[in-house]
Amino acid sequence: MNSSGFSAGAPDFEASLEQLQRIVKNLESGEMSLEDSLKNFEEGVRLTRACQEYLSKAEQRIQVLTQGTGEGAPQLEPFGSGNRG
Repeated sequence: MNSSGFSAGAPDFEASLEQLQRIVKNLESGEMSLEDSLKNFEEGVRLTRACQEYLSKAEQRIQVLTQGTGEGAPQLEPFGSGNRG
């Protein structure tokens, strides 16, 4: 793992997401054999899990960075639940 908490040899989030999008497009085309479709699906599941792990670690880092001490400490809320006016 590098200093950011992610494996140095692992593809970054953006590269994994792009590859996942290509896999989805290929699966949706319906032009692959069943065996190729299964291989692509398996790779898509692996990439989805890797992306979820990456996002989870990023969320943990954000929580650490936004935690305050004492009065006026920031309150963490789930993303998308904020009061937008």
